[in-house]
Amino acid sequence: MLWITRFSAFFSAAMAVIILSPSLQSFPPAAAIRSSQPDRSLISSFRKSPVFRNAEECLSSAADSNVCSPSLVHVAITLDVVYLRGSIAAVNSILQHSLCPENVFFHFIVSETNLESLVRSSFQELKFKVYYFAPETVRGLISSSVRQALEQPLNYARNYLAELLEGCVNRVIYLDSDLIVVDDIAKLWKTGLGRRIIGAPEYCHANFTKYFTGGFWSEERLSGTFRGRSPCYFNTGVMVIDLKRWRRGGYTRRIEKWMEIQKSERIYELGSLPPFLLVFAGHVAPIPHRWNQHGLGGDNVRGSCRDLHPGPVSLLHWSGSGKPWLRLDSKRPCPLDALWTPYDLYRHSH
Repeated sequence: MLWITRFSAFFSAAMAVIILSPSLQSFPPAAAIRSSQPDRSLISSFRKSPVFRNAEECLSSAADSNVCSPSLVHVAITLDVVYLRGSIAAVNSILQHSLCPENVFFHFIVSETNLESLVRSSFQELKFKVYYFAPETVRGLISSSVRQALEQPLNYARNYLAELLEGCVNRVIYLDSDLIVVDDIAKLWKTGLGRRIIGAPEYCHANFTKYFTGGFWSEERLSGTFRGRSPCYFNTGVMVIDLKRWRRGGYTRRIEKWMEIQKSERIYELGSLPPFLLVFAGHVAPIPHRWNQHGLGGDNVRGSCRDLHPGPVSLLHWSGSGKPWLRLDSKRPCPLDALWTPYDLYRHSH
């Protein structure tokens, strides 16, 4: 059987336990996307992914491509030239491990060049739409960070998903570009949020105080925001977001207000994470840790090799400064980078 063959191939190459399945279908581009011709050499640098189809038990038909269809699983990922290879691998991994891949709709957020042609070339029957995020929206709110990559405006696009995506999209999974999914994304989609706005794996053993400056903790008018809450660290690279509640509660503006305070008072050193912690920490619907085995990219400076956290794995996340494609190309990979390789569609790699 096809799925058994794929399972065996991945297991030997990546040494991970996964259940495979297939799918894909196309969708018209966003009308408002800014026009610029993509570099044809960039397009030709990526191989075509196989076309993945729904399993027989999938409820809806592949022809149902309306973005407002209730049968769709919505996934938002940013696209830019620097992280493009990671984003393509992430999409490839999601499709390979979805029981109903034709029911997955991708929302790609871009801010520079039109990469739609590349996506269509690599995934010929993908359901997706491209949205332009203007850097000017957030540029004036961004403060310097411990790593320059964390200062890029596109890192903050997740704050604006409720405004960027169609109003009929009431829930979305947000994923960073430096990860792979090795389980059925529909399982994450079905996560119960209760009355919470977002769901994410929480790490309550982490030292939460280190994410903010001493000045923040010494000022009651600032640190008092956590009064009555039990805040825990969570990684914003994997989140399930209730967009309907987000819009109703004006959470984009709440995040912006903390960014404005940061510009004048310097209350944290990291980039887009602390404002999320300030608004949501202590009010997060917990998701099993298997859905964000994060930190595989090491710290924000050295990017050293790290091991997996104990427990089952559904998603591998190379958060930190070390990215698997860069380490592989430099011939200095970490052992776990081999798990990323089977999803890499870059033509000139390996």
